Amino acid sequence: MLTLQQPRLEAGDQEFVDQVITDRKGRPGALLGILEAVQERHPNKYLPMATLDYIAAKTGVPLSRVFSVATFYSLFNLKPQGDNTICICRGTACHTRGSRNLLQSARLSLGLGLDDISEEDKILLTTPDGRFTVRTVACFGQCALAPVVEVNHKIRGHVNERTLQREIETIERESE
Repeated sequence: MLTLQQPRLEAGDQEFVDQVITDRKGRPGALLGILEAVQERHPNKYLPMATLDYIAAKTGVPLSRVFSVATFYSLFNLKPQGDNTICICRGTACHTRGSRNLLQSARLSLGLGLDDISEEDKILLTTPDGRFTVRTVACFGQCALAPVVEVNHKIRGHVNERTLQREIETIERESE
């Protein structure tokens, strides 16, 4: 008989995930809450594949479903994030109101260059020092506020290049 080994996490991480699963078991949206709590605890604010494997094994939810939830919602990250995040909406309303210029401005301001800029749906770039991550999402669902940018998990509406630059400068000053 073939037996599969359970994915391994460090003991402290296992205990935390086990407790989160216990606390949320049977509640509506339990998987979302589990993923959110686990990601928030990770120092780089992301969900490593080993963690997704462990959550699937412990909850009995197929890994394909856990992975699909983690990739569907823009709040989840499968790659390490910088200390500060700037997330730019690329939905139709935001695009027509200048979100591409905001993306270019943020990349230039943070030294991320424009070498590979394209119209692709998702961009995820982190500065070499790990201080900033610039990423895009398809839509925040805040079209009336377009263009929309999320800075460190706070939604900002009607953003222009000057206000985005001020946000970045404020973060840089506060972290010195």
